[in-house]
Amino acid sequence: MIPSVPFLCVITDETLCPVTLAEEALKGGAAMIQLRHKTASGNQLFNWAVEIRRRCQEYHALCIINDRIDIALASKADGVHLGQQDMPAGAARKLLGEMGIIGVTASSAEEALQAEQDGANYIGFGHIYPTRSKLKESSPLGLDILQKTATRISLPILAIGGINHQNAASVIAHGASGIAVISAVSRVQAPSVAARELVRSINNRTS
Repeated sequence: MIPSVPFLCVITDETLCPVTLAEEALKGGAAMIQLRHKTASGNQLFNWAVEIRRRCQEYHALCIINDRIDIALASKADGVHLGQQDMPAGAARKLLGEMGIIGVTASSAEEALQAEQDGANYIGFGHIYPTRSKLKESSPLGLDILQKTATRISLPILAIGGINHQNAASVIAHGASGIAVISAVSRVQAPSVAARELVRSINNRTS
């Protein structure tokens, strides 16, 4: 079940061990871990997923698998996150069942509305600010588009893209239910401390 209060999702970084990063993020208060690794084998992804799910259970957090519904099912993860080029949320629902969490990436209100109609549980919306974690051809969406989109859908919005402890509170103030980060936690000296600072920031809802 998606948290009802603003929350932090940490997406694993392909340059680091996903399990180690997940552990540090959970120590810092992350409520969701998304296992994302585009080049790992199915066997490696499964092993990581099992370990991350176990740690998430210990911290009462959610374990979400990027793209791979088969890995999510096999590891008994809480759900899956799908991109616009992945399986539609409606088809994924038939495989995961009603209890599985489905997140869908959207970069416009129209994509978010479609995901809502297809049965998604939350929207990953962005990128909000410039980011170096993923190569982006489009311009950042900004806070105004985030806020307008939040008024048009009923699903929780997980904002992503260039978010850090300095701007996280503004993102929440403009309609996001949570934030998703990669480099803000993975590419720092103390990931657990960075996660804790982000959690503190998103609970300070000033614009």
